[in-house]
Amino acid sequence: MDSVCKTDEKIAADVAALLAPLPTLQQQEYFNKLITSRRCNGIEVKLNETIGKGVYANSEFQEDELILKDEILVGIQHSSNKVDCLVCSFCFRFVGSIEKQIGRKLYFKNLGVSGCCDGDSSESEEDEFVKYNGNEEQCGGSSSSHTTLPEEVVSSLMNGEMALPHTDMFPLPSPLSCPGGCQEAFYCSESCAEADWEGSHALLCTGERSESISREALGEFIKHANDTNDIFLLAAKAIAFTILRYRKMKAEHVDKKAKQSEPKQLLLLEAWKPVSIGYKRRWWDCIALPDDVDLSDEGAFRMQIKNLACTSLELLKTAIFDKECEALFSLEIYGNIIGMFELNNLDLVVASPVEDYFLYIDDLPDTEKEEAEEITRPFLDALGDEYSDCCQGTAFFPLQSCMNHSCCPNAKAFKREEDKDGQAVIIALRCISENEEVTISYIDEELPYKERQALLADYGFSCKCSKCLEDSSSV
Repeated sequence: MDSVCKTDEKIAADVAALLAPLPTLQQQEYFNKLITSRRCNGIEVKLNETIGKGVYANSEFQEDELILKDEILVGIQHSSNKVDCLVCSFCFRFVGSIEKQIGRKLYFKNLGVSGCCDGDSSESEEDEFVKYNGNEEQCGGSSSSHTTLPEEVVSSLMNGEMALPHTDMFPLPSPLSCPGGCQEAFYCSESCAEADWEGSHALLCTGERSESISREALGEFIKHANDTNDIFLLAAKAIAFTILRYRKMKAEHVDKKAKQSEPKQLLLLEAWKPVSIGYKRRWWDCIALPDDVDLSDEGAFRMQIKNLACTSLELLKTAIFDKECEALFSLEIYGNIIGMFELNNLDLVVASPVEDYFLYIDDLPDTEKEEAEEITRPFLDALGDEYSDCCQGTAFFPLQSCMNHSCCPNAKAFKREEDKDGQAVIIALRCISENEEVTISYIDEELPYKERQALLADYGFSCKCSKCLEDSSSV
């Protein structure tokens, strides 16, 4: 662990360059290009030295109107959720078929495996400190006992040998296996498979075609992340994304037979640019103190979080280290990447077509419904409350991350019926005027004033929106 933590001294200048804010002009150019590529020309990102970035309307939006669909820079499906939902590992669209989705869930359920994390009486004190913000937080499945279907029925459903009525109304793309052979990632299309491979998965794949330097170490890194906090998987994606982008830019530079070689540091800074635009603080400095950790233990808690990150980084470095990108494997960079996700990430949620399917059956005319439910009812009973489990994860969205908070926001993240993948969708809550800032709420804005301020302090600011100013005067 010490060797990882000490690398900063040798590459301090490179680390400082990566963490330095981009010049205002470069940031503005980057966001302008991003907005154009997203085709969301009703907004613009403005940079302010006092409050930082903000998203503003350059045209009027009506209530419930779409403001923005923002593509994921890096995102993950929570490890525990992979039992419940088979989705594309790049865009997070559901894949397979309704039968396959139901069959998988019942198969794992019959094995005693579910998306809900089981408690472990042997967990260490460090586990107690970190679990509140890791995979344990995602536990939400029903613990009720339900009908268990015969194994051969579940297998027939999962393997496509049995068809349920009306599933042709809910077609899903066939799952494509990972081109690297890992049997862990699946895709809805060749384009998603290629984009994910070129974006990060080539280094993070555990299959035979993996470009990692140690598949064994990579497996240990993934296991550690799954056992502690899967935010490490998100950080690994950001590092792999930057390395692969650097290599591609370097190869293109060589192909052009440039007379003057571009300094490696400048290429790395350019490769890092999409990650650099996110607001950052070191994870162990900005992570919220759990309710069950006493203030007197805060120092010990934050040191354990730092040590946990150091252990994760050591495993990742053994798996995918690149000497030319050595600065990315600094604990300072790793901590800031994780802190960026802590402060800027948005829940990744994609509604389940299985829920839509059973709702469709329930809405059929009485005669058709009765006939269909003779077949579907046993499966619904076997699934129980878990029939509606959606895809859940976390992701970093470049434009959404620029939106500032208000306790009386004029916009919100909201998936419409037609939104079937993991993109962030921002909808107007009310009429938004031209040149008005677009704001969202980072917390439950219905909480009392003092609770809101305490939660927002973890983000590093005190809210002074109109609601908070009014509430503060009455406290």
